[in-house]
Amino acid sequence: MLMNMVDLLDVAYKNKFAVGSYNVSNSEFVEAIINAAEKKNAPAIIQIHPDELSFISEDFVAYVRQAVNRTRIPMAIHVDHGGTYQDILKGIRNGYSSVMIDTSAKPWEENIAITKKCVEAAHAVGVSVEAELGTIGSNELSVDSNGVNKILYTDPEDAKKFVEATGVDTLAVAIGTRHGHYAHVEKPELRIDLLEKIHEAVDIPLVLHGGSDNKDEEIRKTYEHGVAKINLSTDMKTAFFNQLRKTLVEKPDDYEPNVLMPSARRAAQDVVEYKMDLFNSTGKASLYFK
Repeated sequence: MLMNMVDLLDVAYKNKFAVGSYNVSNSEFVEAIINAAEKKNAPAIIQIHPDELSFISEDFVAYVRQAVNRTRIPMAIHVDHGGTYQDILKGIRNGYSSVMIDTSAKPWEENIAITKKCVEAAHAVGVSVEAELGTIGSNELSVDSNGVNKILYTDPEDAKKFVEATGVDTLAVAIGTRHGHYAHVEKPELRIDLLEKIHEAVDIPLVLHGGSDNKDEEIRKTYEHGVAKINLSTDMKTAFFNQLRKTLVEKPDDYEPNVLMPSARRAAQDVVEYKMDLFNSTGKASLYFK
């Protein structure tokens, strides 16, 4: 049941739960997410990063659309961290129901101009737009393996001005999360106080990037203060590939995917199911049919 992100997140925003948005890079993850969503009766979002798309090709999006349309669960398909106007146009052409334009690292006026241009193009064909303000940290080592980028927290007043100027449907905010595992840096606490102020200033669904490796009690507070979408990739993929490595050791002579992949898919699905409970989205698919 493919939906526009606006309609999907409006229900979550009003009912104070968050829809998990899960990065996929092959069909195993798509199956794990849809199976989890059907088991938990939870809305979900399948998202693909441009790096992932370059690996799996644009034809893969057609498969995802078909898989989503076959399920009874409300879902969206989302471009994650599109960096250019061309990324957004590609997403629209390929049939995504939502796109993200991330030019948060660019100067203020340029960020607004590019985002506004993307909003105009996407809204013309009924596709929703997410943008980012502030800089979400990364736990990935830099190219020279000697550091990580710093978090630039989202300013509430800037968030208000940005949303009014661009007309975006959802806004990713920087309140202390980082992409990836917290292996190379300290584990920062989420700035719930800052999130509250952003929520007061901006009356649209907020997005939390870097949903892995944060304290559950902090995650639970976020959807009480405007967060309606939480991105997740690292935890799910780590579970999948850890189990796959284990299976390959246990069954060194096997080569059939239907022997090697199911336990890895199950491990990924277990993580998704746990996150659906954590995000308070379990059982919430029924809200979309009232």
